[in-house]
Amino acid sequence: MAVPARRVSKARRDKRRANTWTLTAPTLEKCPKCGELKRSHRLCSACGYYNGREVVKVED
Repeated sequence: MAVPARRVSKARRDKRRANTWTLTAPTLEKCPKCGELKRSHRLCSACGYYNGREVVKVED
C-alpha cells in the first residue's frame, strides 16, 4: 500500500480544501420593465413582472 512520504501540514491541507467551500454572490440583472436589480429567471419583486407579463399585482 502507498504511504505518504511526509505529513501534510494543517495549513497546506486547509488551503487545498478552502477552494471548494467558497461562496459566490448570486448574479443580478436589470428588470426590463422597471430597471430594478433582480435574479435571472425570477419574478421582479418591485413591479411583479416576469417575461413581459404581469404575474403579481404589486401595491405601491
